[in-house]
Amino acid sequence: MIPIAGKYSTFAPFYDVMSGEYPVYRAGRETGIKMLRQPSGAQVLDVGCGTGLNFSLLQSQIAPGGTIVGIDRSPEMLVQARRRAERNGWTNVILIQADATELSPTDIGSRIAAQGGRAHSDAILATYALSLMKDWETAWANMVSLAAPGASLCVVDMQKPVGLSAALTLLAKAACWLGGSDIDAHPWTAVERDCADVKAASARGGHLQIRTGTRNTDA
Repeated sequence: MIPIAGKYSTFAPFYDVMSGEYPVYRAGRETGIKMLRQPSGAQVLDVGCGTGLNFSLLQSQIAPGGTIVGIDRSPEMLVQARRRAERNGWTNVILIQADATELSPTDIGSRIAAQGGRAHSDAILATYALSLMKDWETAWANMVSLAAPGASLCVVDMQKPVGLSAALTLLAKAACWLGGSDIDAHPWTAVERDCADVKAASARGGHLQIRTGTRNTDA
C-alpha cells in the first residue's frame, strides 16, 4: 500500500476530483470557515492546506488586506494550491512546505514573516488534516503555538456517522481508509479541551464534526 505522503503526492493533480468534495466534504469546510468569522485584513493559517480548497471560502472573509498562509508536507499538493491562487489572481497567499508534526513554530513564523506575513496568525484551521497524522496532538500543539493571543482555532474532521446515518458507516470507513485518515482519531476534542468559547456543529449525518474556539490566553 502506498504510504500516505506518497499517496497524496501521486494523486495531487486529481485530488479535487477524487476527494468527494462537493457531495460530502465541502459542507464541513463551509461550516467551519463561517464559524471562524474573520474580518477583512485577518491572517489565517491553513494547516494541511492541500490543493487550497479552503482558499476561496477564506478569501470571502479576509479580503481585502488579509493573508492566507497554507502549510502542507506535500510539494505536489502545494503546486496545485499555487496554481489555484495564480488562476484566481490571489496575491495574498503564502505557501510553505512543512510537516505539521515536525515543524518548529519559531522557524515557520520566521518563514511566514520573510514572505510578508506575520509570525502569529489571527486564526488557524485544519480541515480533514489532523486525522491523517499519527501524531496529531503534536500538530495541534504547533497550531496553538502559531496562533496569536485570543486567536480563533478550528478543526474540521470525520467520525463514524450517527443516528439514522449510521447505516452509512461502512462507506464512511472505506472513504477514510482510502484517504489514509483515522476515523476514530477525533482531533476536534483538542479544541474542546484547550480553547475557550467553543462552538460545535456537525454535518452529513454526524460524519463531519466541526469545532471552533478561542485560544486561551495562558496557552
